[in-house]
Amino acid sequence: MINTIHSLFNNLAIRKIFLKLRYVLVLSFLVAVAIHIHPEWLLVAFVVSMIGELIQVWSFASLLKNKELSARGPYVLIRNPMYLGRFLLILGFVLLFDNPYTIAAYCILYYFYMVNRVKREERHLQQVLGVPYEGYCRKVGRFWPNLSHADYKTMFFFDWKLLTKNNGHWNLVSVLMAYGALHGYTLYLAAQ
Repeated sequence: MINTIHSLFNNLAIRKIFLKLRYVLVLSFLVAVAIHIHPEWLLVAFVVSMIGELIQVWSFASLLKNKELSARGPYVLIRNPMYLGRFLLILGFVLLFDNPYTIAAYCILYYFYMVNRVKREERHLQQVLGVPYEGYCRKVGRFWPNLSHADYKTMFFFDWKLLTKNNGHWNLVSVLMAYGALHGYTLYLAAQ
């Protein structure tokens, strides 16, 4: 059964469908969150999402995609900080359902998404970046930090031009707008 689930997450046709529908799916998810929102979780959810978003922003500001080995910024600590950030970002919204089954289902789905996506990406990066990437993989953990090998001199790297080139600023603006809309909606509900 596990192999079937992995094969679904690696199915090119399914991935293309999700890619084409990603904006509709995100909007539908936000509508579902608004319908089922538990306003008492809004601040906690916002903080969790913003921690994830800040990790993503830092990642966007450190990454020159497919051009060079980005062993700086959060990539000094783990090879895939973007996925950790994305997990926390979405988890914040999922917390607004205030349902442990929904949270558990999200964590399981995200696990399969992340593991399969990262394996595909790492194969690609190994082909593009070669031997330097292999050495990087030996020193830096995929998802868990290996602090004994961390190069703290380059950890605090942040390049505004890379952030905008990777559209990280739009990601941040979108998250803030979504939470602003949800906050406005909870105020509207409270006024009723």
